[in-house]
Amino acid sequence: MSRFNGLRFGGHHVRLNREKVLNKTAAARVSRYLDEYAESKDVYVKINYVNADHVHALVDLPTGFSIEELVQLLKGSSSHWINSNDIITGKLAWGRGYGAFSVSESNVGHVAGYLAQQEEHHRTRTFAEELREFIDRHGLHCKDQESRQNG
Repeated sequence: MSRFNGLRFGGHHVRLNREKVLNKTAAARVSRYLDEYAESKDVYVKINYVNADHVHALVDLPTGFSIEELVQLLKGSSSHWINSNDIITGKLAWGRGYGAFSVSESNVGHVAGYLAQQEEHHRTRTFAEELREFIDRHGLHCKDQESRQNG
């Protein structure tokens, strides 16, 4: 029996007040940390991309975790690690919310490619613009109305 429930999800979590505090070096360190930490918890991360103000990840969700538990685990451990290791000036606090979306097997390659191109992608569009378009395109309800109103 597989230890995964077949749900892959792409998710993101956003920095409090959307401040861009992670430079490329810090983002690369956080990305490595997330991969290593997830592996220590038997969570397979196909790809993650740490932007200056948010994180994307494509993961296989193990049967022992709910999406909420996994996101809390990754957000809590990464903010603690960032703050304990002085990765940035000041203290990092991830925002309260997150987005999680199931990804079909046939779209895994597309989503992984999209995540790998984040740096180029965000040269032309902000995260807030991208999120607003995604929500509108898929008719989703977003509890965080601020993400729909602020750019």
